[in-house]
Amino acid sequence: MRPATRPHESSPDVHTDRPALLFDLDGTLLDSVYQHVIAWKEALESAGIPLSIWRIHRRIGMSGGLFLRALVRETGRDLSAAEADRLRVLHEEGYRRRISEVRPLPGAEALLELLSASGVPWAIATSSSEATAKTSLSLLEIPPGVPVITRDQVQYAKPNPDLFLAAAEALGRPIGESFVVGDSVWDLLAAQRAGALGIGVLSGGYGREELETAGAYRVYDDPQDLLEHIDELGIRTHS
Repeated sequence: MRPATRPHESSPDVHTDRPALLFDLDGTLLDSVYQHVIAWKEALESAGIPLSIWRIHRRIGMSGGLFLRALVRETGRDLSAAEADRLRVLHEEGYRRRISEVRPLPGAEALLELLSASGVPWAIATSSSEATAKTSLSLLEIPPGVPVITRDQVQYAKPNPDLFLAAAEALGRPIGESFVVGDSVWDLLAAQRAGALGIGVLSGGYGREELETAGAYRVYDDPQDLLEHIDELGIRTHS
């Protein structure tokens, strides 16, 4: 019979000093939320659906299907499946036209480099399509082998937990040993449903109280702030 682990000991299968970090992309690693907002506004207006920018912003980070249903519900207009698909295409085209405006958020590249150098596993899980994510990821230096999970690879995107569950599985880590890092309430709701601790960042436009109410264990200004306080997550790095 295997002896019981004493309270102060860790199982050899548990990596308490190197939990996995599962990152959202837009608003978390890239300063791209408002480019997405404007792209959605233009797409919606092309279909005769005028909607205030602030209402669109509140839904950024959700799956495209839920996003459109929620926004259209506020206008009282029905959309056919073909119309919804067309709006998604127009949004992606509009975002790609603005990719020259997008930059990595402060500290994003340094944070990812430190994690890689310290042997801390990390992945990216985004509600964007593979095509849109590929355009965005070109702005970051992603090492070979880092999993990138997009909405095309799962049944449901955020606020469902599928993206983060798939990212943890791709890393070979239990979701319970993982932190989800995101800028929206949809990221943090998905983290709760997945069974991971949620870390919020303010760089996507949501407020601290909103992120904490949605389940954030800690909230930081941006990736740079998280980098400077990485020890608060119990992560030992080789800095």
